[in-house]
Amino acid sequence: MDVPLWAWGAVLAVIVVMLAVDLLAHRKAHVVSVREAAVWSAVWVSLGLAFGGVVWWAYGAQAGGEYFAGYLIEKSLAVDNVFVFALIFTYFAVPREYQHRVLFYGVLGALVFRAIFIAGGVVLIENFAWILYVFGAFLVLTGWKMFSHRNDEMDPSRNPVLRLVRRWVPSTDEYDGQKFWVRRAGRWVATPLFTVLVLVETTDIIFAVDSIPAIFAVTQDPFLVFTSNAFAILGLRAMYFLLADLMHRFVHLKAGLAAILVFVGVKMLLLDVWKVPIWLSLTVIATSITVAVVASLRATREQAGPRHRADRERVG
Repeated sequence: MDVPLWAWGAVLAVIVVMLAVDLLAHRKAHVVSVREAAVWSAVWVSLGLAFGGVVWWAYGAQAGGEYFAGYLIEKSLAVDNVFVFALIFTYFAVPREYQHRVLFYGVLGALVFRAIFIAGGVVLIENFAWILYVFGAFLVLTGWKMFSHRNDEMDPSRNPVLRLVRRWVPSTDEYDGQKFWVRRAGRWVATPLFTVLVLVETTDIIFAVDSIPAIFAVTQDPFLVFTSNAFAILGLRAMYFLLADLMHRFVHLKAGLAAILVFVGVKMLLLDVWKVPIWLSLTVIATSITVAVVASLRATREQAGPRHRADRERVG
């Protein structure tokens, strides 16, 4: 797909402007309500879908379908990020009013690192076409491992990055507003918010190792890979505040995500045998995540009532 340089510049400009608007809207620390998160989620999703419409109009149904498939993959896998972020915030008892700042810089870093990974992936594919089979086998293995360990609980205290930060970075155990660094006894020390940011960033890098090869399974065009990834990631903060309190109900989510990873992995392994049509990819991806969410909500339906009453009593 021949994308002019000005189109890349326009996309990056839109991303920068939207990030600036988001930062301005949340310049003061406050607890992001579900309503506010829903509004921002609608904004980010609308922006992502609108851009997909532009791609469809400018480059045809095949390119548009590939963008939407990549967007769906990244958006689906991002839900798993939300679950991990919730665990990290709970472990460090991060005040809710400071969480948006951590996620903002986390997403900013994620966009930079993913651009680097995507560029590296494009170079590898152009020079070593067989790497696609490696990606495919990796995704099938990752999907199987995700399904096999879907009920395992993550323990942030065992994270090797956390041990490195605590060992090598001078830190304080006290929060100081939204600051990542503060001056204590004549030297700069990191607040717990900095440690949380490092864990959020490294967690997203780990997830990118799965999601980026998965998007390469539906398109190898660097413009579509980057834009589908970027527009899905931009809504990650709003998605967290919208879904974090409901994550206990998504009991079958990992099974659905595992199915998506296995499917795109097999699709990549079959490149020289059968090119899976993009409409089938979109159908399988959308169906997998929909079935997982619906099955989860039905399985945990009895939990919703007591928890909802408890939330109302706490608010009251």
